[in-house]
Amino acid sequence: MTDASATAPRRPGEQILTALGMSAPALDPADASPHTFPGGGRWRTEVPSCEGPEALAVVLKEASRLDVPIHRISQGSGVWMLTDAEITEMVEATAERDIELCLFTGPRGTWDIGGSTRTDSGGAGLRARGHDAVAGCVEDAVRATELGVGCLLVADEGVLWTLHRARAAGLLPADTTLKLSALVGPVNPASFAVYEGLGADSINVPSDLTLDHLTEIRRVSATPMDMYIEAPDDLGGYVRMYEVAELIRRGAPLYLKFGLAKAPGIYPYGHHMRELTLATAKERVRRGRLALDLLARHGADGDMAPLGSRLPGDLSRFDIPS
Repeated sequence: MTDASATAPRRPGEQILTALGMSAPALDPADASPHTFPGGGRWRTEVPSCEGPEALAVVLKEASRLDVPIHRISQGSGVWMLTDAEITEMVEATAERDIELCLFTGPRGTWDIGGSTRTDSGGAGLRARGHDAVAGCVEDAVRATELGVGCLLVADEGVLWTLHRARAAGLLPADTTLKLSALVGPVNPASFAVYEGLGADSINVPSDLTLDHLTEIRRVSATPMDMYIEAPDDLGGYVRMYEVAELIRRGAPLYLKFGLAKAPGIYPYGHHMRELTLATAKERVRRGRLALDLLARHGADGDMAPLGSRLPGDLSRFDIPS
């Protein structure tokens, strides 16, 4: 008979620390998330900051070379920073490999006229300032979905609710998914549940949330959670690779986002930043390989969601007024 402990996932450094009398406290089964993605699996992968067709080609080539499975590829500069031809090329390349493509919607406060975003307090942050900014986000959403984009990245709760209502009314495709930006991510279970109610199908949480915070969130919501395993510097620069197995155990269903610390910002992208953008796109895939190798070494790489899966399952929404 096979010893079950021989194949059970192990924790980093477990054997030696136990031998030295320094073993960690036993894991509490009550901390584990009971949720999975529809269709099975507890984690998916995402490569963020893929800013155009050329960067996408680099990501796909490197993912093939390093055998990194990808469920979603996202972009941060915005729909409005891409031509129709560029969007179409990205849609076709991702569809060919059954990867979800997610593009950011519209203008946001950090690039708009609001000086308060550049104060120490950060002011209104990424929110869409005024009716015209909301309209720009809606315009981007319509244009992107008409070109075949199935996932929209949103950084404003009003825009999120507006796009959810448009989706429910049939003004956007019913299978469009709405992803909340890491730059406005909720930090407690109450706010996480609010974003779910407003229409979010996938919610970025800040990478500095503790493991207990993830468990608290999972007690109120099964909405897929996105989390940078390595966060860009403007999001804190956190590197949490050794916690990946426990992040999955606590936070499933979870998108593992392969970000990159110690790299300059590239939003909004233009060809003047080409070499940096392509180099960082390639390195993000390599970071993904490192995280997946670590999971495999610890025997915790099972239960990945099937490639090509993208829908979030049944979620709780606020009633839409008639």
